[in-house]
This record gives sequence, C-alpha cells and structure tokens, in this order.
Amino acid sequence: MNLNQVTLPVDNMNKATRFYLALGFTQIVDTEHYARFQCPVGNATFSLLLETAPFTNGAVIYFEHEALDDWVNKLKSRGIKFVQEPTEQRYLWREAVLFDPSGNKVKLYWAGENRINPPWRVTKQLL
Repeated sequence: MNLNQVTLPVDNMNKATRFYLALGFTQIVDTEHYARFQCPVGNATFSLLLETAPFTNGAVIYFEHEALDDWVNKLKSRGIKFVQEPTEQRYLWREAVLFDPSGNKVKLYWAGENRINPPWRVTKQLL
C-alpha cells in the first residue's frame, strides 16, 4: 500500500497554484476547480480543490528537503513569507512553517533517518 495524495481546500485557485509552483512543484492537472502537483523527487503528488463555501482545514502538509535552509532562503527570495524560520524541534526534525494563500498550514522540514526510524519507533500491525 502507498499513500496516493492529499487534497487541500483552497478559496482562490490561481493564487494557490502560483504559490505551489513557486515552492518548486510541477503541476500535472490544471482545471478551474482542481489542480494536482508532483513533488520534484519521487512519485508523491498532492492536489488542490476549489471550495466556494467557507472552510477550516486543520491538516498540516509536510514537504521534506535535505537542504532545508537553502530551500527556505530561495523561497524567501521569491517573496514567500514564513511564520517560523527553520528550527530544531524536540522530535528531531528541523522545520520551517508557512501558510498558503488559503490559510493551509505548510511545514518544510528535514528529518533524515528520524522520519522513519526515530529513537522511540514502535512497529504495530493488525494481523
């Protein structure tokens, strides 16, 4: 099994699309109400869905990059605003935080080996 994608609600497709293109993603579907992007490395995708009613999205989408600080500096030079600069977290990840134009929380991070194998890792499966 593999995660296919995450879909984020947006209230302005044009602004949202420009934002995610500025982050460096490749757009692979483009309609008035739906856009889909592929990550620069690997096969992961995520999408945007235009919502006409007010919404609140409590989900956080994470994008990993080994050269996090360089990526953040590059994005800042493109006018992207961050609410948190890259910061070491107690759970052994380095994260920067920003919001897309629709208010969706985005975290850019680097966790290295700790993403899949943190010191407190457990393995549970239903048999």
